[in-house]
Amino acid sequence: MPGRLKEIAIPEIGVPAEPPQIPPSTYERRCRSAYKAAGADWLIVYGDREHFANIMFLTGFDPRFEEALLVLGPGDRRIIVAGNECVDYAPLAGLPSVEIILAQSFGLMGQDRSAPSLDHVLRQAGMKTGDSMALAGWKYLEAMEWAGALPTFFVPSFIVDVLRAIAGDAGAVSDATPVLMHPTKGLRALIDADQIVFHEWAGSRASASLWRILSGVKLGDSEYKAMSRMTYEGEPFNVHPMLASGDASSPVVGLRSPSSRKLKRGDGIVGAIGLWGGLSARGGLLADHDDEFLKIALSYFEGLVAWYESADIGARGGDIFTAVTAALARGGLRSSLNPGHLTGHDEWLHSPIQPGFDGRISSGMPFQVDIIPVPLRPGFALNCEDPVVFADSALRAEIAARHPAVAERIAARRAFMREEIGIDLKETILPLSSTPLCLAPFWLKPKMLLACS
Repeated sequence: MPGRLKEIAIPEIGVPAEPPQIPPSTYERRCRSAYKAAGADWLIVYGDREHFANIMFLTGFDPRFEEALLVLGPGDRRIIVAGNECVDYAPLAGLPSVEIILAQSFGLMGQDRSAPSLDHVLRQAGMKTGDSMALAGWKYLEAMEWAGALPTFFVPSFIVDVLRAIAGDAGAVSDATPVLMHPTKGLRALIDADQIVFHEWAGSRASASLWRILSGVKLGDSEYKAMSRMTYEGEPFNVHPMLASGDASSPVVGLRSPSSRKLKRGDGIVGAIGLWGGLSARGGLLADHDDEFLKIALSYFEGLVAWYESADIGARGGDIFTAVTAALARGGLRSSLNPGHLTGHDEWLHSPIQPGFDGRISSGMPFQVDIIPVPLRPGFALNCEDPVVFADSALRAEIAARHPAVAERIAARRAFMREEIGIDLKETILPLSSTPLCLAPFWLKPKMLLACS
């Protein structure tokens, strides 16, 4: 599939103003499903400022400054255990009939942390000796990673110790993280129409912000100045805003935050804006043209096209990995991480796109088309990441009926990709970015995009 540079005007599809709200009944349904799937007397879901997505998905509450627990128990019990600062913030959660209980041990150093203890709080909530407890952390170990006699957890050991002491049997505490985060069976791997609309809000705004940076960059800007063109409006980030540049003396480190470094002609430059539910990333050369770089960009573009052509509902994750890997290899490239992954309030949930993975893509899966090409020589940067979601005919019909403006924007993006970029998407792929598959290899020529011949 040869590609080429083409002057393309990105259409003004529109950016939604109001963030969609998840109905309280949805949070109730998610909690009941998670509790049932955990198969224990109590399901305890851990969260903190960095690892908030599981508890946010179930309640609409994201811990700030400190740790928190969501405790689901018999008789439809719903409890958020919070520290000194979050105890007043947690009532904003969208989960109905949730109790908010203070455990000062979750407070920060120097604050009053004298009482009540976490052990006391959980016992008062009804936990007792002999109960079974399922604990969900922010990720889990695969079988080949752990051979211990007891399960281990990506949760502070203090919390694990308290639960095991209450249960009276260390083996009574099991790892329930896969209930939420398994790449094909996890509750968060499949989202409903309302959550898709929330992701579309995030994806469209993040990509519009990043394109303002890309299309407005000027030689002599500092990275700070270039980043300021995103015109941030207070949306919640799921990653640090990133913008990094560099010349041929060293690699361009894409995870870096912006600095006072001044941009020069010929620099590699890469940036990313990620909001809850959607991230956009782009990388290229701060130049008008460069034959060597264009050749690499065209090879990378071939890998992106292979993703869209091989991904579909029912496709095996391993087959998508193979198709993208083969396309990149023809140009001497590979993907430094999985070529695509599930996303959510956190940028990376899990990924079924792994070598030989037999799990299949399902309707409702939210994806980040995330292919990071390597190797690149020092001073080169290249990236093109967009959020999409897979939807069968029933889910697409629901979105169209309940959220017609969102459906219209998605349809406009699909038409743009077909008519201008030259890729006819499968009807199951819903692009959520304002700049879908828009790869401008040369940032001083932002209207010159790569397209299929």
